[in-house]
Amino acid sequence: MPIIKSAIKRMKQTATRRERNIGLKKDIKLATKAFMANPTAETLSKAQSTYDIAVKKNLYSKQTVARRKSALHKYAKEAGVKLETAKKAPAKAAAKTAEKPAAKKPAVTTAKKPVAAKTPAKKPAAKTASTAKKAPAKK
Repeated sequence: MPIIKSAIKRMKQTATRRERNIGLKKDIKLATKAFMANPTAETLSKAQSTYDIAVKKNLYSKQTVARRKSALHKYAKEAGVKLETAKKAPAKAAAKTAEKPAAKKPAVTTAKKPVAAKTPAKKPAAKTASTAKKAPAKK
């Protein structure tokens, strides 16, 4: 058992994360098994969403999930599942959105600052006798 306060806190955090990760992995396994037993578009969608949650919670990396989802798609295609495309809004909802006019934003005018005339760049001063290095004095 840790004695230091920060180590005690870290142990508690690790335990809670472990419980959450085990639960997420169990959900993924159940959803995948349900899809394999009954391959439909709905079960495929549920399996994919559980994988997406796992990425969001940093349980798996994006590449791992992409590979696994790709395998599910391949299985679905072999099983002859019709994959759903993006769902379209019902006609009533589309009509309601079409009726609302777009809110116009008031024109914002910004005052422009007057531009100052550019002055020519200064030329570096030529070295004079006073700025040149003097020879060390003799003793």
